[in-house]
Amino acid sequence: MTALAAVTDETADAATTYAIRTVGLTRRFGSHVAVNEVGLQVPRGAIYGFLGPNGSGKTTTIRLLLGLMTAHAGSIELLGVPMPSGAGQVLARVGTLIEGPAFHPYLTGTQNLRRLDAFDPTTDPRTSSRRIAHAIERVGLTSAAAKNYRRYSLGMKQRLGLAAALLRPRDVLVLDEPTNGLDPQGTREVRTLVRELAADGTTVLVSSHLLAEIEQVATHVGIMSAGRLLRQGELSDVLGAAASRVRIDTPDVAGASRLLAEIGCRVEETAPDHLVAAMDGRPPERINEHLVRGGIAVRGLRVERAGLEDFFVELTGEGFDVVR
Repeated sequence: MTALAAVTDETADAATTYAIRTVGLTRRFGSHVAVNEVGLQVPRGAIYGFLGPNGSGKTTTIRLLLGLMTAHAGSIELLGVPMPSGAGQVLARVGTLIEGPAFHPYLTGTQNLRRLDAFDPTTDPRTSSRRIAHAIERVGLTSAAAKNYRRYSLGMKQRLGLAAALLRPRDVLVLDEPTNGLDPQGTREVRTLVRELAADGTTVLVSSHLLAEIEQVATHVGIMSAGRLLRQGELSDVLGAAASRVRIDTPDVAGASRLLAEIGCRVEETAPDHLVAAMDGRPPERINEHLVRGGIAVRGLRVERAGLEDFFVELTGEGFDVVR
């Protein structure tokens, strides 16, 4: 096989494997690098949590993916089609909700969706009413469909934006902060909707700074900070790489701390009746054995797995209140 053929086969495999793929994606605003050589790999059929604090480059990356902004370097493939040159070919298969929806304030929810649908040359006008009613029902907005948009709450506006993205079947759905303004019940409904869409074969990219929420629904994650993609992959693999900690209940905290130091476990917290230490890859049974053999009375030992937010802090040393 020639080198050219090998490259061609690799490109074809990537097109069938990934719904969204970027290589070296870069965008600058003056001297500020907002997106810095990002290499997204979003598998087809995945729920991909695109995570990071506000200002980390998530929305700019999404705008680049959809051809709403021009990259200064790198390449983009959306459903195997190069972007932005292939926008006309592929964007009809992509539903989006970006930075809050905008609708005509003096039209009802249904009327706004009817106008949007009429402007889409790829839809069948004969099925418009049925599709609009179905989209409104899926986002829980049926009771407000006849209200003027200007009377909608922030959460209702988000729901209408989701309905707009669902007016026709989509191969990819890109949602930027879809639970913004929603109450807990609305957030749960969006979570259920995302799972249902993925079960039907839609690839869903959800951009959010709410890590605990994404952790409940995502199959894959990518973590952004200061324009860089720090880590991505299956959720279980990403969290598996996070440092786990162990809580040890004992009356001899000082003695336990000394023995843990002997095997390289860093003690992070202490209290009169317990301590918390980084496991640093050591199995809990070995830690327990070492303590007991050293004469430490272990009343309890519990492994504390890191969540996404813990892992983000571990990667960057920052919390999610950071604004750049």
